[in-house]
Amino acid sequence: MITLSKEIKQAIKESQEDPVRLVDPETNVEYVVLPVETFERMRKGVYYDDGPITEKERTALLIEFGLRAGWDDPEMDVYNDMVPRGRDESSTR
Repeated sequence: MITLSKEIKQAIKESQEDPVRLVDPETNVEYVVLPVETFERMRKGVYYDDGPITEKERTALLIEFGLRAGWDDPEMDVYNDMVPRGRDESSTR
């Protein structure tokens, strides 16, 4: 762990509740210094799991995509009563 310099401590003190922005002069990359409690709270709010999706997540996504595609439109109900290809209509009764 790196300890804070006097300059950064002063910037934190002056910023009060706002995060302190730092810039690397060599790369121009900006960084933000904030209390660990704030960071942990933010991290929980945006936690991302890139592991394989569960069956429950898969089903939820399929439902979402179907709704977005318009499958909840009442005019699409006709497809619920159709006989699948290759099946005889008498075999479904």
